[in-house]
Parts: sequence; structure tokens; C-alpha cells
Amino acid sequence: MNKKPSRLSYLTKGIILENPTLILMIGLCPALATSITVRDGLGMGIAASFVIIGSNVVASLLRRFIPASVRIPIFIIIISTFVTLIDYLMQAYQPALYRVLGVFVPLIVVNCIVLGRVEAFAYRHGVFDSLLDGLGKSLGFTLVLFALGTVRELFGTGTFFGKLVAPAWFRQYPMLLMIFPPGAFILIGIFKALVNKFMKQESL
Repeated sequence: MNKKPSRLSYLTKGIILENPTLILMIGLCPALATSITVRDGLGMGIAASFVIIGSNVVASLLRRFIPASVRIPIFIIIISTFVTLIDYLMQAYQPALYRVLGVFVPLIVVNCIVLGRVEAFAYRHGVFDSLLDGLGKSLGFTLVLFALGTVRELFGTGTFFGKLVAPAWFRQYPMLLMIFPPGAFILIGIFKALVNKFMKQESL
């Protein structure tokens, strides 16, 4: 008999075991494009988290009233509403960050993580479980963006949150590759390899 997973696992699985970026390999475009600095990565992570969690909760609340035949268009409307909200909030309160993130904020509406969680989980589970699932996936996604942004900013410019932290000799010869797209692809590959090794060791 299959044991029902604990509610806590809905939260924790999204961080490592079902991390959207490193395990499920979805949401890679915004992760790679917006993680040049820690600030940009966290900004994108928080924006996406707002949409993921909000969409999960609302879809779960309405799931008994949504006909299966039209659920995808309705999910898109729900997600679009939260994307519009975070888009306006960022324009109003974080205009500099919004200009940097650019088109990737509106494109959250087609992010596979958001629609995937609403379809695969929120439509089939209660509100609290859907909240935990959305929070877990959001944390996993944001942590990856934070890690990418930290490494890329430190090695690419010698700064952390825009403040110089590297020694003078490093600032003269920074690893500029890290702030360009090839550096992002190399780094995500290294992270994926490390996670695969960790997962393999845990399964032994």
C-alpha cells in the first residue's frame, strides 16, 4: 500500500528533490538570463514566487468550479492576473530592477513552472497543500537564482549586491565570461553535475 506523503514533503521536495531548475530542468530561460547579479536574480525569484504561490492557491480554491475541458485557459487567466499585479508593483516600487529584468517579468505567464504546478498539483489538491507546494517550488527556484547570481557577480565583477568585495588584483582581471550567456550555461551545468552527484550518493 502506497504511503501518503507528508504535508511537509510538499514544501521540502521543491527545494532539492524536485527543484524546478536543477532537477526538472524547467524555467531555465529566466534563470540564466536574469542571474547576472544577486539583486537581479533575487528580484526575478521573488516575482516568480509571487505568481507561483498566488496561482496555486487561487486555482486550488476554484478547482471544484473549473470544468476540466476549459481548465487550461482559466489557469492562464489566473496566472496572467498575478503576473499583471507583480508587473505593476515592480514598475511602481522597483523601477530600476524592472528595467533590468525587462520582458522576463511579463513572460512569467508562460513559465513552465507556474502552469506545471497549477495543472499537476493545485488542480488536484487542497488549498494548504497547494500553498506548501508553491512555496517549496518557489524557494527552490529562488535559491538557484541566488546561487547563480552570487557566483556570476563575484567572479564576473568582484562585487556582491553591487558592493566591491574582491581584492584589487582580481578586479583588474575579472572572469568576464561569467556575466555573459556562456558563463551562465557553464555554471548551470556545474550545479546540475553537483546535484546529480549528491542525489547519487544519497541513493546508495
